[in-house]
Amino acid sequence: MHVDADLHLHSRHSMATAKSMTFANLAKGARQKGVQCFGTGDCLHPTWFRQMKEMDRFDDGTFELDGIRFIPTVEVEDMMRVHHLLIFPTVSAVEEAISLLTKRGENLGIDKVGTRVDENGKVRDVIDYTGRPQLKMTGDQIAELAQDVDALIGPCHAFTPWTAIYSAHEDLKGCYGDMAHTISFVELGLSAETSYADRIDELRRLTYLTNSDAHGPSPHRVAREFNRFEVEDNTAEEIRKAILRQGGRKPILNVGLPPQEGKYNETACVNKSCHLHVSHSDAHRNRMKCASCGKTVKIGVRDRVDQLATREDATPPSHRPPYVPLIPLAEIISRAIGKGVNTKGVQTIWESLISEFNTEIRVLVDVPVEQLEGHSEDIIIRSIRAFRDGEVRFIPGGGGKYGEIRLPWEDGGLQAKAPVQKGLVDFF
Repeated sequence: MHVDADLHLHSRHSMATAKSMTFANLAKGARQKGVQCFGTGDCLHPTWFRQMKEMDRFDDGTFELDGIRFIPTVEVEDMMRVHHLLIFPTVSAVEEAISLLTKRGENLGIDKVGTRVDENGKVRDVIDYTGRPQLKMTGDQIAELAQDVDALIGPCHAFTPWTAIYSAHEDLKGCYGDMAHTISFVELGLSAETSYADRIDELRRLTYLTNSDAHGPSPHRVAREFNRFEVEDNTAEEIRKAILRQGGRKPILNVGLPPQEGKYNETACVNKSCHLHVSHSDAHRNRMKCASCGKTVKIGVRDRVDQLATREDATPPSHRPPYVPLIPLAEIISRAIGKGVNTKGVQTIWESLISEFNTEIRVLVDVPVEQLEGHSEDIIIRSIRAFRDGEVRFIPGGGGKYGEIRLPWEDGGLQAKAPVQKGLVDFF
């Protein structure tokens, strides 16, 4: 069987996340998107861990809510501000990790979320934002802890210029030391795809994961990147085997944003009022300062990969599945009608299509375009067809600003063509 899974997201107990990040809302978002499994995220946080255990338990590492399975995962930060994803096999493994970290004096949060009264007399929730704990540990120490509790570990959003392995280190060994051989996967991140990572020899043995790192439960955030696994059941143990490529279980698709849409695809200024894109050579010559406003310039993922690459071609190893680019439906609608993703106009159209065709993936991939006609405005149907035919183009992102899509009939700004998407349905 095939299972679509997004294994890296967050709860309301992480910084900069929506208070609506609850298990119920995540399950709803998964159903609307059309995926079957989520990582819990933040499973070391006491309150979130307790709420996880309140769901129906399928087995010791798999939970279920409203037809969606959850497996225990967490993102942690090390002393070098590198982020790591841990995927646990069982509840007892999470409990053991909590015990070991607590003995070290690590801050894993409080066990109760209370309320407070603000200056206007309104009652407000008190949220403990330690869902992604900042550990006083090195990468190799975290990898050793993962091995001790039998958790899988790999670097998150590996190429981004903030909080990523290749922003702080030149290779896996620089981060994980003698534990580098225990790393079983690498998360590509929103600004990269398979062809980027496969130019780096040390990564070619690893499984690539494409996850959303979602901070809100809406379907244009959750599962905007996901993995399709071939497994015998939708469980933590089966997904673990698929990541390790054991017993015939394996990843068969990496699905994600076209990398040009990511916030750090190109080298650019981080100043929100500037975001000037520059070549890496020009940025280096100017000591990574913006020639326009003087603020910091962050190296883009494409340029960082060029620095790290050990080969010119990205011919994939035999175990590598295809990378399938997918643009969230709300973004296509937003571009088509010229309104923001979260506006009522966009959400009304999105809800109408989901109500008619059940999931976003079905609308984007499975349902023949001819069957969509009559269920939305002509400009929406034309835009979906353009996406399927690989005619959508991009202004690449950089410096913390997402890239922008351009439809084929729009003038100007067509700096980069989307990856070929024609025949997308064949992958699904």
